[in-house]
Amino acid sequence: MTDENGRAGPDHVLTVSHAAKNYGGLLAVNDVSFALKKGEILGLIGPNGAGKTTMFDLVAGSQKPTSGSIAIHGREVSGQNAWRRIGHGLGRTFQIPRPFPELSLIDNVMLARQSQTGEGVIANFLMPKKVAAEERRAREKARELIAFVMLSHLENEPAKVLSGGQRKLLELARVLMADPSIMLLDEPAAGVNATLLEVIIDRIREINARGISFLLIEHNIDMVSRLCGRVLVMASGALLCEGTPDEISRDPRVIEAYLGGGA
Repeated sequence: MTDENGRAGPDHVLTVSHAAKNYGGLLAVNDVSFALKKGEILGLIGPNGAGKTTMFDLVAGSQKPTSGSIAIHGREVSGQNAWRRIGHGLGRTFQIPRPFPELSLIDNVMLARQSQTGEGVIANFLMPKKVAAEERRAREKARELIAFVMLSHLENEPAKVLSGGQRKLLELARVLMADPSIMLLDEPAAGVNATLLEVIIDRIREINARGISFLLIEHNIDMVSRLCGRVLVMASGALLCEGTPDEISRDPRVIEAYLGGGA
């Protein structure tokens, strides 16, 4: 947790301090502060219109806060774009996965690799052996990640053949290719059948066991309860309360927010 001034402790890998987002007079996020601990799976829930998606986008870097600050591993990133935050160890998935449909699974995963020598045109001419070696290592890593998400039998197929749940698994592999220390998951259960959902939950747990921290937005409360040790609840753009899944489920403020609106 942050203190009353939004300050975080040394074990926090992500810190949000007094974040606000204003859209021409509409305050979508209002003075929200929280911190994600190293190795934690933190849930973020709330009724429709609560501001959680905007808050998620502020952390991811696809939107900039009107005020307040966001720090990754103690480094202020509020003004940085999403692609720069990847370099600080922040990766994200999307509610609707966006693979390149005509590319194979392995090529989709390889596209997520970071800081490759071959990205520079001149390097391909001056250091061809180094570029080729990096390419081999990247392909092997991509193959291992595809196996990890249990899609090896499809690794050479175009991504367009995948079901919704399989696309979610492919996204996990793509994010892992960038070696994140923090993963933002945007409704990983949305559009996924029960069988593949169990696979996704299992993979998240195994990734977390490696020390990677998660911030999870999800409407599937059962999934949140199974994965998250701590849950944040937003309503009307503000942080309503936080606690364990059991505490949250019994909190009358949360019940009122869901039953009475909260937009």
